[in-house]
Amino acid sequence: MAGQLQKLSVLEKTGYSAGDAAANFVFMTMILFQANFYTDVMGLTAGTAATIILLARLWDAFFDPLMGVLADRTHTRWGRFRPWVLFTALPWGIVMYLAYRTPAGLSGNGMIVYAAITNILLMTLYSANNMPYSALGGVMTGDVDERASLNSFRFVSVNIAQFIVGGFTLPLVAKFAGPSMNRQHGWQMTMGLWAIVCVVLFLVTFATTRERIQPVSKTQSKPSQDFLDLLKNSPWIVMFFMTLAHFTILSLRGGALYDYYHYYADKGALYDWVAKLGLTSPQGAPASGGILETLGYIVHGSRTDLAHTNVADVANSLLNMLGTATTIIVILASPALARRFGKKVIAVAGFALSAISYACFYVIKPTQVNAMVLITIINAAVYAPTIPLIWAMFADVADYSEWKTGRRATGVVFATIGFALKAGLSLGSFILLQLLAAWGYRANAEQVPSALEGIRICSTLIPAGLFGLCTILLICYKLNKRLTHQIAEELEERRRESGVGIAVA
Repeated sequence: MAGQLQKLSVLEKTGYSAGDAAANFVFMTMILFQANFYTDVMGLTAGTAATIILLARLWDAFFDPLMGVLADRTHTRWGRFRPWVLFTALPWGIVMYLAYRTPAGLSGNGMIVYAAITNILLMTLYSANNMPYSALGGVMTGDVDERASLNSFRFVSVNIAQFIVGGFTLPLVAKFAGPSMNRQHGWQMTMGLWAIVCVVLFLVTFATTRERIQPVSKTQSKPSQDFLDLLKNSPWIVMFFMTLAHFTILSLRGGALYDYYHYYADKGALYDWVAKLGLTSPQGAPASGGILETLGYIVHGSRTDLAHTNVADVANSLLNMLGTATTIIVILASPALARRFGKKVIAVAGFALSAISYACFYVIKPTQVNAMVLITIINAAVYAPTIPLIWAMFADVADYSEWKTGRRATGVVFATIGFALKAGLSLGSFILLQLLAAWGYRANAEQVPSALEGIRICSTLIPAGLFGLCTILLICYKLNKRLTHQIAEELEERRRESGVGIAVA
């Protein structure tokens, strides 16, 4: 009976997935656009932007373990983790809007202070919402295969959100900016729209999910004991350092790719590629029949050739959407692959192939847009299966901790992994901006050869090396398919014997 109760309905899996879709409207904006928003829209220097991003994300990283302790010790009729998703929803939306608003009349130090405060507040709310949300997935079911399925639903929704953010943020900014090209207003309105979407999705998650897994031991350990247990948990140690390297890659390369298409890739080649897709008129032809010209007519009342004026934004958005669409398709195979080979094997293979494909990106010339498209698809296809499985592995680490110690600390496990995640995001953006500054990067200007090569290296070789490091760490991870099933079965037996069972409300 207990095993049957841990099977989740499609509605509950879909509802749970809505919460991380919402979080990714902030997460992907940070990854893809935040550094450039600070430098190119707010007018901050690259060094100042790097410091603001680093401080905010490091604060967020240190706040995560505190949230883990708080969430594990939260007791309400709705559970430990769901209430945090509910009560942070509206503040999240408000601060998300403010963080991408450029107040009139502020400049210099005033703008720096405003950017720092709003970014720190946004990161605090992100932690207070997303850490309990992630832990929630570990207590909805104890069935390891159901967890893989749940996380597949989750990351299909995540990638749909990423598809929307990566593909439509810059076009919406252009639309709201209007004929005067007021990008500050464009960003403010676009992020206000995304904020409303986030609040609605968080409410859906709260309304459709339930917490079921209860700890066998009702004795609450001290926070210090929870953290000491982790130091004896070798799977947690591996996943901590793997996550640190993994999210350094995502942050560093996400920002670097924006610059790659805006400064390194050949604008004429990008334009020809966009024209071949029928999105704009060929070079030298009047702006008339392409989809983007039609869009310009709808938005501005004239057949504005949007591809000519902003071809890098158009190409960047299209490639983001192409990669994300590939990810959504391939990610659906993750549960079947995990059942057949185990999560560890798929993760090792996916990360190793990602290292190879990222290295291949380095040899592409600025005019070889078709090669950029091909490697983008390959990158997405080999990386996609790892996305939901890595998060299912975090829940397996929490099970391992309970199996070894007799105490369940799901919140602390996810929070400390969250610390590594946020620290990685901080390091990625900080390293990128500092390297670009050292190589002579200048915002909204023609780049010197050293800056162009730096952009190229940050988009390709550095991520490839870090993916190789992740692969080595995952090889050392000892929770293989056999052991994870053994742990799940023994924990369920302990709950039956103790009379705890599975909560269904």
